[in-house]
Amino acid sequence: MGEKQDNLLRGISENGGVIFYGVDSTDLVRQMEQIHQTSAVTTAALGRLLTGAAMMGQMLKSDRDSITLQIKGGGPAGRLLAVSDGAGHVKGYVENPVVELPSRADGHLDVGAAVGRDGTLDVIRDLGLREPYIGQVPLASGEIAEDLTNYFAISEQTPTVCALGVLVNEDLTVRCAGGFIVQLLPGATEAEISRLEQNIGAMPGVTALLAQGKSTRDILELALDGFAPEVLDTARVDYCCDCSLDRVERTIRSLGKKEVENLRDEDPVAEVNCQFCGKQYRVDLNELLKNWPSDDGK
Repeated sequence: MGEKQDNLLRGISENGGVIFYGVDSTDLVRQMEQIHQTSAVTTAALGRLLTGAAMMGQMLKSDRDSITLQIKGGGPAGRLLAVSDGAGHVKGYVENPVVELPSRADGHLDVGAAVGRDGTLDVIRDLGLREPYIGQVPLASGEIAEDLTNYFAISEQTPTVCALGVLVNEDLTVRCAGGFIVQLLPGATEAEISRLEQNIGAMPGVTALLAQGKSTRDILELALDGFAPEVLDTARVDYCCDCSLDRVERTIRSLGKKEVENLRDEDPVAEVNCQFCGKQYRVDLNELLKNWPSDDGK
């Protein structure tokens, strides 16, 4: 059947005090780069955010729940957005896909400068309730992983280590991408915390491990060495946009009949581009107004 292999894993320490999420997001980030035609540093920035969102989507209770990560850092990349649901569908957007910046002194892409450090990370959880849950924290560095770590510490009071990486080839294609999130559950001992810090401190970067051919299982074993970790479950996450003509029409209707009539007077055909996948929709506004719900168009 050629079914794609699972690329995300959830594991736990033997005593249940440490939980681990790891993902090889290479395919996902490659697809994003092909859709958005991002430059190297924006591929790294949005790729990291999508990787983080993919793992946080797996923390949701239901496949229908969704989580949105939004960063406004004041940098040249502009606003970054990543959306993930509990079913492994991830999509993203960057306001300015092409940003050219010199590399950092250590040779790495300067994601913090592209994103900016003067702004906020918003985490919006839509759990099917009337109002979504929104958490907001100031940016720690604009490097994404530190910002997510900071969010978990401040908003959820959960000691967390987050590592995210995207390795971009000279021709701007994505060589590999991935990340992990390790969280301490209540009751973790000081000895466990220091062992975990030692393990993670000694690990190479995520992309270095993936480039060596290491799997998410290998990364779990390294991060939780000495904790006798076991895999709880695995899942598949992919770049997937759920836009549709029906959704576009509903968005236009939400403007109100008067506003749609004004738009129609300017141009009877509205052209709408999906910011997540680039698909273009043409909506006949005369047709939309003709079929306007009778109780909705005062």
